Amino acid sequence: MVYITRRERFSAAHKLHRQEWSLEKNEATFGNCSNPNWHGHNYELFVTVKGEINPITGFLIDLKVMKKIINLYVIEKLDHKNVNLDVDFMQGKMASTEVIAMEIFHVLKPLFEAENVQLHCVRLHETENNAVEYYGE
Repeated sequence: MVYITRRERFSAAHKLHRQEWSLEKNEATFGNCSNPNWHGHNYELFVTVKGEINPITGFLIDLKVMKKIINLYVIEKLDHKNVNLDVDFMQGKMASTEVIAMEIFHVLKPLFEAENVQLHCVRLHETENNAVEYYGE
């Protein structure tokens, strides 16, 4: 089994809040992340796929194809967008880094399966100190 990881970057705004809660309760629960005027991050996304090497090409997957899938279906939807308002796969969901990583995984999984590789993991860095990993479990 071979694993390949591709890194991409995007910048996006989001807000952690529950509509049904008061401003005070949101602030007590989510702190600065509940800022009514949003806040943003420069995210780093690491996508890892796994599978067997094609004996003809020597590739697990053509990295140009991997880049195209990630950019078309994830980065273009997230980069310089408001995660809460602009991103189709995040509609109605809490815009935490944990949920964003899970939803990216769900978007990419069938696309990589169509390329005969398995999506192993999505790792999303919100800051240099905070990251989430999701394995589809």
